[in-house]
Amino acid sequence: MSIVLVTGAHGLVGSATVALFAEQGYDVIGIDNNMRQYFFGEDGSTLAAGERLRQTYGPRYRALDLDIRDQAAIEALFAEHGKDLAGVVHAAAQPSHDWAAREPLTDFTINANGTLHLLEATRRHAAEVPFIFTSTNKVYGDQPNHLPLIELESRWELDPAHPYALRGVDESMSIDNCLHSLFGASKVAADVLTQEYGRYFGLKTAVFRGGCLTGSGHAGAELHGFLAWLSKCVLSGRPYTVFGYLGKQVRDNIHVRDLVQAFWEFFQAPRSGEVYNMGGARIANCSVLEAIALCEEISGRRLDYSIVPGNRIGDHQWWISDVQKFASHYPRWRLTLSIREIIEEIIAGLRQQSA
Repeated sequence: MSIVLVTGAHGLVGSATVALFAEQGYDVIGIDNNMRQYFFGEDGSTLAAGERLRQTYGPRYRALDLDIRDQAAIEALFAEHGKDLAGVVHAAAQPSHDWAAREPLTDFTINANGTLHLLEATRRHAAEVPFIFTSTNKVYGDQPNHLPLIELESRWELDPAHPYALRGVDESMSIDNCLHSLFGASKVAADVLTQEYGRYFGLKTAVFRGGCLTGSGHAGAELHGFLAWLSKCVLSGRPYTVFGYLGKQVRDNIHVRDLVQAFWEFFQAPRSGEVYNMGGARIANCSVLEAIALCEEISGRRLDYSIVPGNRIGDHQWWISDVQKFASHYPRWRLTLSIREIIEEIIAGLRQQSA
């Protein structure tokens, strides 16, 4: 078994996953049909990332222009390569709250049906290999907005007396009886399916419920890719819009290298039906206002931004992930980058691209 299959292979998470496994000596098959450009326009295109992977890893990397909604194509791929698969990392998705409401059928068939196709093909052709799914903290819907929050000068913060205050939200939070957005609902379906294929069928599945996933390779767009889009606006002079919560909404941000290192740890010692919150935790988090201030300081430029009163439907007012469950299962893993270090890298990467 020498092949790792990666979906969404030219996106932020997928491309970092391809790099990790190729550098560990695996052959990698990547599935990516550049749907990000359809979702977000030219800013979201992953074509350049795909070309970089092909140039860097040569024959070790094979890119396929497939759509995970095409069940027959996925079945044929697994039938051909199943006996050689060492693992599956599923990072393909429609990733935006707002975009999902434009085309609910597209959103659901990509996020839910596409995941089902991959799980079933894995069960039929490669049932012993680890299956890693990139989920989202949006499966918790607006439950976090019912937490007791305190307004500070630059952010909302959780009441220090609350059990989540020290480390963030753990996996015990309910995903039921709340407003999710259509995107959140489609990811819930995929999330629970992945759990069931682990618990019911015994596949070695893991669900990683990510906060804001970021890094210098992110093709940030207004509707997705918070820090990358913000940094791009600061450097280019584009106006930036903050949606609601006075700009004090808090996000934790995990660098993609830390995320895929977690994938690698699970890959080496997989479990069945696990769910992990995965984000920057108390190591790397910020409000939008704090991120703007950091971007301006690091870049030496001022941002033209405005705050509109209406928040996005189902959007979190405060979110910090408790990553202790994963760290207890895989004690060699840890977060390595602060929010300042992440933004410094993103801005440096954008400057290098434009040079």
